[in-house]
Order: sequence, then C-alpha cells, then structure tokens
Amino acid sequence: MRRSAQRRGADASFVDDILRLDAEYRSALAAVETAKAAKNRLSAEIGKAADKAAAARDLKPQLDALSEEIARDEERSRTLAPDAPDSPLRALLENTPNILDDSVPEGSDSDDNVCVRTWGEPRQFAFEPKPHWELGEALDILDFERAAKLSGSRFAVLKGRGARLSRALVQFFLDRADARGYLEVVPPLLVSRATMWSTGQLTKFSDAMFRDADADLFMIPTAEVPLTALHGNEILTADTLPRKLTAYTPCFRKEAGAAGKDTRGLIRQHQFEKVELVWLALPEASFEALEELTRDAAGALEELGLPYRVMSLCAGDTSFNSAKTYDLEVWLPSAGGYREISSCSNCTDFQARRAGIRFRRDAKAKPELVHTLNGSGLAVGRTLLAVIENYQQADGSIEIPEALRRYTGFDRISAS
Repeated sequence: MRRSAQRRGADASFVDDILRLDAEYRSALAAVETAKAAKNRLSAEIGKAADKAAAARDLKPQLDALSEEIARDEERSRTLAPDAPDSPLRALLENTPNILDDSVPEGSDSDDNVCVRTWGEPRQFAFEPKPHWELGEALDILDFERAAKLSGSRFAVLKGRGARLSRALVQFFLDRADARGYLEVVPPLLVSRATMWSTGQLTKFSDAMFRDADADLFMIPTAEVPLTALHGNEILTADTLPRKLTAYTPCFRKEAGAAGKDTRGLIRQHQFEKVELVWLALPEASFEALEELTRDAAGALEELGLPYRVMSLCAGDTSFNSAKTYDLEVWLPSAGGYREISSCSNCTDFQARRAGIRFRRDAKAKPELVHTLNGSGLAVGRTLLAVIENYQQADGSIEIPEALRRYTGFDRISAS
C-alpha cells in the first residue's frame, strides 16, 4: 500500500496512521476482554465465599474500578471502530485508494501515459474542417443557446436528425453488447448513499455529485454505480462468473473537467449519456477480462470507422478505484488530436470489498471477493461529436457511418 501510494504521488504516511489507529482499536478491545475476565473472576470468588456479603463488600472497590475500566475502554473501542461514523480510522480507510497493479506505468500525470496501440489513420481533409458545435448549429441538430436558456452552461439540446443519430448510437452500442454476452439492465438513476459509497464514489468524489438532500439520494455519475452494486451483499457461485452487465443511462456530474478546458461543445457536460459495460469476474481472470472489456469498447470505434488509440494510464493518472486503466481516445479534427471516449478499468476487489460481493468456488468453499471491472461502451455524446467531425463533408453535411444507417434510416445529414 505504501509503494502504491507513493507511485500515485501521495504521502504514504496515512498507512502508518491506519496501523497506529488499528493497534489502538485492538488494544481497547483486548483491554475490555481482560477487564471483563478479571471482573468475572472476582464475581466467582464472591460466589464461592462462605460469607458472600462480606466478600462482596470487600471486593466492591475492585469491581467498581473494573466496571469503570470496561466502560472507558468500550467507549474507546466504539470511537475507534472502523465502522463507527466518526471514527478517524474509518475516515482514513474511506480515502485510501486501490493498490496499483505492477504493470501500471510510472508517471505523475497524463503526459506520462503510454500508448499501447493505435487503430486507423486520421482523415486528411481537402478543406478546413469545422468543430462539431459549428457544424451542428449550422445543420440545426445541436442547440447550445437554448440549452443554456433552459439549464445554464454545459448542457445541450439535440434536435431532428441529431437526436435520431444519438438514439441510433445507443441502440448500436446495446446491440453490440448483447451480441457479446452482456445482460442489459435498466437501473435506477437515483441511488442511496450506501450504494455510492460501496462503489468508491464517496467520499472521494462527493463534491462532483448531484444530490437530493432531503431523500439523501444521489443522481448517478455513471451506470457503473448501480450495475456494480446490483449484487451487493450477495454470495455468487463460481460457475456464474464472469457476469457481464450493460446499461444505457443518463449520467450527471457537477465537475466537468479543468476550468477553461473543453467548455464548448459536447466534450464535457453536466448531463450526458453512456452505455456502460461492467464485469464481475474471478480474481485470477480479471486482468484478462480487462483486455476483453477494452476490446469490446474499442470494437465499436472500429465498426464506426473512427481512428483511436489505447492509452495505459500511468500511476499518477489512475483513478482512486482502479488498479489498472486503459483509456480509449478517439481522433477529433477540432482538437487536432485524440480525446478520451472510454475508460476501461479493473478495480480488482476494491469495490467488491465495500459492496460485499463474494463468490464460492464450491458449496463448501470459503467465500471470496469477486473482481469488478467497468468501461464505457461508449460515451454517446462524445461518439456523436466524433462522427460529426470525422464524417463532415465540404458542403457542411455529415455522412452517416455504414454501421449506423440501419438504425438512423438515413445516410446523410444536410442543411434543409
């Protein structure tokens, strides 16, 4: 844990603090048991005495002192217990990240991420390509001005063939997931604090969430949350693993990236849509599952003919929950480079421990924690803008990728 924290660029002294508080907690528990045993011995002496009243009178000061000691140490153990609401030990544990896998590259930020592979060649335009917000507004399929009137900044309205293209992408993604053995789920969009905590969203990311304070329910930041927690506090059987789940949902996040970055267009929105892919896997198979999950997401980009690259995130750029992450980055002409469109992570047993998701290898075996994995398959808005920008034509129209035409019912978006 110390080494992993140091690789993440964090101060690893929290490990010593956890061990110290844990030792204090265990010491308090042991002190309670020792004092109770001593009190029981004195009570037994009274029970054996010829003059029980005299023995009780003589031993009363010792019994009272032991009762005070028990009460004091029980209170100390309750305060230090890792499941106590205000426990300093709990606070440290809740903010302890997952342990990085040894295969994660060294580095402090996104500049140190490692390109694993690329697919496709960025299109060379015979004209000056436009960004998706200009194309979308000219074609009357994107409306950011009216979205701002309704909700403020970082929202969008899709209209006409833009809305149909978005819906076509959703169906395309879900059909691909179904063909690859994912079970489609329609989960709640509001989840409890316990559900958010169990998947590692709290307390680390609490400021990024939209919340109904009265009901203490959170709007999901990703379908990863309800899909991963779906089997919380259950014991599965090994022969049902891996379990592969998918869901199409809106997602809601307050934080939308660095200030001043990607403030235009569909890249970073407070409300967006995704088709999520989640695995519950056997521990020994989870890193192989990560490769397959990443291929499942990348395959959608290939079918759409969108150039992309796979980046292995370095230690300092890997998220709180993850032991290892691949980012899929799609080519965007407006950026003159690649931008993230999916993040595929192996969370090992980090979320399963919080959520209580276990399995048995056979009927008599001791329950073990599953490994959980998740990835976008894909983010709908970012795929939409990638299609608009990469398939734009000199006359401002948008050609529809062949893979989507049976879902859209048209092969081009042109100005009316």
